[in-house]
Amino acid sequence: MSCLIGIVPINIDECKCESDVSMKQYNTQQQYNTHKQDIKPHKNSEKSEYRLAILVPFRDRFDELLIFAQHMKEFLDKQNIDYHIFILNQFDRYRFNRASLINVGFHETSKDFHYVAMHDVDLLPLNNELLYVYPSKGPYHISSPDLHPRYHYPTFVGGILLITREHYMQVNGMSNKYWGWGLEDDEFYVRLKEAGLSITRPQNISTGTHNTFKHVHDRNHRKRDMMKCYNQREVTRKRDRETGLNNVSYKIMNRIKMTIADTPLTVLNISLMCDKSSTPWCECDKTSASKDIKPKEKKKINNNNSNSNNNNNKGKSDTAL
Repeated sequence: MSCLIGIVPINIDECKCESDVSMKQYNTQQQYNTHKQDIKPHKNSEKSEYRLAILVPFRDRFDELLIFAQHMKEFLDKQNIDYHIFILNQFDRYRFNRASLINVGFHETSKDFHYVAMHDVDLLPLNNELLYVYPSKGPYHISSPDLHPRYHYPTFVGGILLITREHYMQVNGMSNKYWGWGLEDDEFYVRLKEAGLSITRPQNISTGTHNTFKHVHDRNHRKRDMMKCYNQREVTRKRDRETGLNNVSYKIMNRIKMTIADTPLTVLNISLMCDKSSTPWCECDKTSASKDIKPKEKKKINNNNSNSNNNNNKGKSDTAL
């Protein structure tokens, strides 16, 4: 059966979709409704009293989504978690903006869910000791630097992070200024620390960096958008006190209920808005990139070798934070 979800032009038998088209424009002062009655809880006994929204920022990675959906169902059903997966598909022409997508996902789910998992589609938990339970004491970073297969610096909070809706609102969500790859999670770390929130991580886990998670990202097939243009480098190395959950601008193009390998999902096709007077780097070409890029980095981009960076130093590049 063809799956018309507006993510990629594909045709796959194991995907069943149902579209509910809505062209309404949303703003952050309105109340948001995820149509709770359309989301059926998983059939486990003694469900948690807290509902978890798994927010997956997404664009053009349907092959990885097929793996993710089935894996997460098998993993989470063992924990009796009352959860639902939301695929936050960026539907516009701008560069990928992971943080803004998570802000949108939070707006669209916070009324009916008690906490969220900010979850990369290419990172799969393997160890059943990793629990997705309600993080009442503060943000819970599941993909700890001691466990993540690639990023090991102490301030890393990317990959998989659980946070309650109260704490996410307390820090005004994530910055909307990060178009392209990287640093949005480092800025979010500073927000959490400034708010006095204690970040906890898994302790006494029986596995390590090589066998706690499966990282399914193919860096040869999926080139990271490392380009910097205009004054992007200067701005994104500073703590953003202007943007966040309260002023993310977007449209929900449509909502699609679908099933992949018996895993119910909701796809939100999201069109982000860009204020080019504030973040002109939401669109970036070679001409504009030359204004804000160092010669060595320009050579790397031209050679499609952006993944040669030292992963352990990813957070350290954000010196102003």
